[in-house]
Amino acid sequence: MSRARAGLPIALLLALAGCGDLTDSPRDPDGSAGTATSDPAPSSPATSPQTRTGKPRVTGTVASGLSVPWGIAFLPDGSAIVTERDSRRVLLLTPRTGGEAEVTELGELDQAAPEVEAGLLGVAVSPDFATDSTVFFYATTAEDNSVFRATLDGDELSEPTPILTGIPKGVIHDGGRLAFGPDGFLYVSTGETGEPDLAQDPESLAGKILRITADGDPAPGNPDEGSPVWSIGHRNVQGLAFDESGQLWASEFGDQTFDELNRVTKGGNHGWPAVEGRGGAPDYVDPLVTWSTEEASPSGLAFANGSLWMAALRGETLWRIPLDGDTTGEPVDLFTGDHGRIRTVVTTPDGDLWVATSNRDGRGDPADEDDRILLVSPGG
Repeated sequence: MSRARAGLPIALLLALAGCGDLTDSPRDPDGSAGTATSDPAPSSPATSPQTRTGKPRVTGTVASGLSVPWGIAFLPDGSAIVTERDSRRVLLLTPRTGGEAEVTELGELDQAAPEVEAGLLGVAVSPDFATDSTVFFYATTAEDNSVFRATLDGDELSEPTPILTGIPKGVIHDGGRLAFGPDGFLYVSTGETGEPDLAQDPESLAGKILRITADGDPAPGNPDEGSPVWSIGHRNVQGLAFDESGQLWASEFGDQTFDELNRVTKGGNHGWPAVEGRGGAPDYVDPLVTWSTEEASPSGLAFANGSLWMAALRGETLWRIPLDGDTTGEPVDLFTGDHGRIRTVVTTPDGDLWVATSNRDGRGDPADEDDRILLVSPGG
């Protein structure tokens, strides 16, 4: 971990922004807004304890002047760790009331080897951060994709240590999202690196969702007790979110036809490459919602105010998908085309959303190349 300068201020503007990925298979990259296909809409979507009222709206800009922000994870004090894919920078953002966010550059993750979609990707904060000060990173190295662990003391980040290695790497389809579940274990999304058959290979960690301990070992209760694999048959999962019941959801890039929102359960096989979208085959888990690849190219995923919120790169949209238990309502596209490509969405500690754009990744409009993180009220 190389050190860099600290206390770097970033302007907070009450304005626009955008997000997305460089190549994502033959139809590559990462959809324009259109009509999603979902399960029947519930009569009244469920709401979470932090219910908001009014319409979803952008209420400000948390930070601007960023370069392909990829992962965001909040610390107990309300500040957040942000990773930049291509620069390898790890940033600490401390919001300020009515003004700019204070941005501290904690350093660079030297092990990361950025190339096209690969680089420094997801980040997660230990649920026991108050006592263990631990942060986790997912990065593409020169040899593989790996999960790293480091400790944070103020603005001092320790040298990251790999805890899970050997995840196949590619210039595309590296997955990369990290999320702690309510069970206390770390969930890791991986991609099939452009080699579709790896998604069905039980011996490969590619094209999977993994479930591990804080030491990188297979978590107790996994389908195979000696393996970190939780579910298989994924093409490229870049979004993981748990709803208020503890159910895991994943957003997944399709190929030529359908992008997907999947309800993920232990040992599920999500069908890639045999099935793209809904296939109805008994051996595979069908997605609950699909989009054409022109209107989505989904990346980050969050749960807030009774809905899932999905970032869309090619679609340049934030999708809101109401939930009623395990039933999805009619998806609604928000801010389409207003901010460019949307990479990441996370729920803040007080129930709002941070939404990160991805316009400096080689795919965004040159006029929109100032990547930023927007503050969004989810409304009611």
